[in-house]
Parts: sequence; structure tokens; C-alpha cells
Amino acid sequence: MSSSLEQMYQQVILDHAKSPHGRGFVDLSEGHLHGESHQINPTCGDEVTMRVEFDTADPKVPTISSVSWEGQGCSISQASLSVLTDLVTGAPVAESEHLGDLFRQLMQSRGKGLDEDLEDELGDATAFTGVAQFPARIKCALLGWAALRDTLATSGVLADTHATQPALDQTTSPQSPQENR
Repeated sequence: MSSSLEQMYQQVILDHAKSPHGRGFVDLSEGHLHGESHQINPTCGDEVTMRVEFDTADPKVPTISSVSWEGQGCSISQASLSVLTDLVTGAPVAESEHLGDLFRQLMQSRGKGLDEDLEDELGDATAFTGVAQFPARIKCALLGWAALRDTLATSGVLADTHATQPALDQTTSPQSPQENR
């Protein structure tokens, strides 16, 4: 990776850490499906509580209508939560799960990244490519993604989408939120 690209990625992470998107709980709409998850990275003490509200007007294609969170931790965990918020707000649940799978693949790349098309799907989340070189920091970047997956599972919205839509990636096995701690 070129030095200028690394600097740009670092700047994206710093910008999101300084002005995180989605920070601060929003009131949930009465009668709407929602989920909440609290995740802790015991290695470093980073933690997050995430609330996700779903639009189920079309029960075959539920979408994430809002993501809000409160948390504390390093700039990587806070920036990752901010980027996640931007990526999944307004997206169908199945697409959000797909993006989570791609981000986990990115974190397993050991800093090599993914192919260009997959990185395009991740947008600003590709800024975390360099984080994948540092195993201790990977858990920081994945904290918010573990919380999102947990909200999808505990809200019941995943059961609805898996019953009506084919899996995006049959080769990826589900991970419990505990595995990303």
C-alpha cells in the first residue's frame, strides 16, 4: 500500500473518531421492531451499546432505519462504529449482513485487503485495511460489527430474512458476538 493511501486511510479513521456518526441514543419509535446489544472487548476495555431500529413495512425486505450507539474506547473502535453506521443505515438487513461478512474478511486479510469490487462495497470501511496487520486491534474494529450482528439476531429480523431470501454467502458460517470479543 502506498504511503499516500495509508495517510488517507489514517485520516478517514481520525475524522470518524473525532466526529463519530450515530453516537448518542435516539428514541425508538413505538411499535417498530428494534434490537439492542452491549459488547465489550475485554482485551482493551472498549465497549459499546448499540440500538438498531428496523423498517418492516415490506416484511420480505426489512431495512435498518436507524443505528445509534454509546460507547467508549480507542479511535479504531469508535471510528469503526461511525463507518458502520453510515454503511448500514437505510440498507436492507441482508445487505448489512453481507457488509459485515466483507468487513470480517477484510480483518482476516492481514492487511492485504480485498479485491477492488469488494472494497468498493465497503466504502470508507476499507480504511481499516491496515488495522488487519495488528491482531490486537482487529477486535477493536470488529466490536461494532459484533453488536450489529447481535441486534439482528436478538430482534428476530434475521429469522425473517433468512426464511425469505437466499444467503448471500453460503461459505461463511455465522459467528456469535462472543467470538469477536
